[in-house]
Amino acid sequence: ERASHFDSTARQAWIDLTSDTKVSGIRATVRAGRDTMRHLLLDWLPVDLRRVRVLAAGCGTGALTLAAAYRGAELTGIDVATGLVDVARERCPSFTGHGRIFWKSGDMLDPELGEFDHVVAMDSLIHYELGDLVDALAKLATRTQNSIVFTFAPYTRMLGAMHTFGKVFPKSDSSPAIVPIAESELRERIAQAIPGWDIARTERVSSGFYTSQAMELVKRG
Repeated sequence: ERASHFDSTARQAWIDLTSDTKVSGIRATVRAGRDTMRHLLLDWLPVDLRRVRVLAAGCGTGALTLAAAYRGAELTGIDVATGLVDVARERCPSFTGHGRIFWKSGDMLDPELGEFDHVVAMDSLIHYELGDLVDALAKLATRTQNSIVFTFAPYTRMLGAMHTFGKVFPKSDSSPAIVPIAESELRERIAQAIPGWDIARTERVSSGFYTSQAMELVKRG
């Protein structure tokens, strides 16, 4: 669903949103929110990423991936939406300073991708129901040595109402729904399903129509 939506109906919108192209007021707030979130997640990674393997899970058009590469990381940038990965390839060099990027289209949970020191999943898990979200994190944890930083859509009254309304009156297009998640329930499920990992930092970013919450999972020891 996500792949067909991004490849058929939203490619140009994402190109505009993730570039310097002038956009509407609503999209401008989303762009500002995404910029803030990207910088936040990058701040949660080590400053020196040389010889560090990072998975950009749901890399989109590649802005976060490129920024991490500048810091020396060896990155795999993967997204199920082939059209967005194509844009990332066009925009970003494979070698950047000490860093290197391998662009891929496909499933970010594919074990064939190998093991990583850190995983970053920015706004790529916000369409997952709670159980599926925790299951995805658990699968990533089996192949990650240090930390997983990701975002989820925090439950608010407005997001909850929008989600319920969307179920009653589904959209005519194939746009995947954002699923609001209660932080308390997420914490409880992570503690049950991902032993050996602790929740460290968490921070919410709100900018107009953009609301997303960052969370950091850190492997013990």
